[in-house]
Amino acid sequence: MAKINILYISLEGNTRSFVKRLTAFAKQQNMINQANPEINAKEIGPQDAPASESEPFFVFVPTYLTGGNGIDSGYTEIMTTALGEYIEDGNNARYCIGVVGSGNKNFNEQYCLTARKYAKIFDAPFLDNYELRGTDADVERIYGTLTKEWAKNGSSEA
Repeated sequence: MAKINILYISLEGNTRSFVKRLTAFAKQQNMINQANPEINAKEIGPQDAPASESEPFFVFVPTYLTGGNGIDSGYTEIMTTALGEYIEDGNNARYCIGVVGSGNKNFNEQYCLTARKYAKIFDAPFLDNYELRGTDADVERIYGTLTKEWAKNGSSEA
């Protein structure tokens, strides 16, 4: 089975930490049963020039918004624009098959708002979410979600 592709951005290390744990879990699952896919993760940073993607991928994006409460103010996404621009470049967006978000639940309506915006902009389903660095249960659950979605959408072009 082909590896699951993930594009992500991590500004404070939370998303990077989660994706590394998810990648290690996937490798462990693959060692138990080779039918379980491993993960190919690619971090996109502010200095990275867009490249042409040619295979389906999932997007992992944290939430960084301007102030406000997310209800009547504070909807302007900041700091993850490098990832958004990367996906918008060329035909990359057509390969986006799902979005996973993270954030801090203390921010109420702003929680995972960036991921929901990415899902809408790139016409991809908002698949799942986790708070901050996530838990082991989040890693297992999200791996299961990605595996199911990959089986449906990952082996053929989006």
